[in-house]
Amino acid sequence: MAARPTLLVVQYDGGSFAGWQRQPAARTVQGEIEAVLERLLGRRVPVVGAGRTDAGVHAVGQAAATTLPERWAPEELVRAMNALLPSDIWVASARRMAAGFHPRRDAVERTYCYRLGTDPGAWSPFRRRHEWAVPGPVCAERLAASAAALVGEHSFTALAAKGPAREHHRCRVYEALWLAREDAPGFEFWITADRFLHHMVRFLVGLMVDVARGRRPPRDVSRLLASTDNRDASPPAPPQGLFLVGVRYPVRLYA
Repeated sequence: MAARPTLLVVQYDGGSFAGWQRQPAARTVQGEIEAVLERLLGRRVPVVGAGRTDAGVHAVGQAAATTLPERWAPEELVRAMNALLPSDIWVASARRMAAGFHPRRDAVERTYCYRLGTDPGAWSPFRRRHEWAVPGPVCAERLAASAAALVGEHSFTALAAKGPAREHHRCRVYEALWLAREDAPGFEFWITADRFLHHMVRFLVGLMVDVARGRRPPRDVSRLLASTDNRDASPPAPPQGLFLVGVRYPVRLYA
């Protein structure tokens, strides 16, 4: 029977996972999804994600793809998967894609959101799992100015975890801004780029929060964007405040 690439849009609470990528001795999002598909199909099928979120990082729009027989209509697949998946993973939608589709290589944009809480309630166990509780005053104007400096194409060598020497570190940021939260005192950082490096968003948030709290001068943002050494970077923000919001693909790839 003919098989077609199928795009899954997946949501998950990352707090109980060792990240997206399958690991032999740890619970992962990829591992749980592949286990469910194996039950449905009677054989193992690989699932490839658009990004490898780290332990504790959440997603409301992770894109993942697998190749399935055409007899599986997207709507039926979503219902069957959600009936078997654990409660901290949910498939929001499925869609057939053009032949040769690859969720990572074909992505043209990715969007992340990072949530800060600045009130005492941010330490509540009901909020701590999904935001970073930041004590003390946080200057909104400094946050905004720091984010504006990120827009455009830059090398983020000094604002990401050290990767393979062969990896290039240039990313084009299309949008970066801080918004006041509507649900609680605090802020949300929204960033859209063509690609992201390992821990890049968390390094950026850690730096900008240090600037906004007066722990670093504002000029450090542009200085680190021009640097090739991450040893002077601020510690990365903790993972639980980070959400992968969505991944965009060219319209021509949707079957």
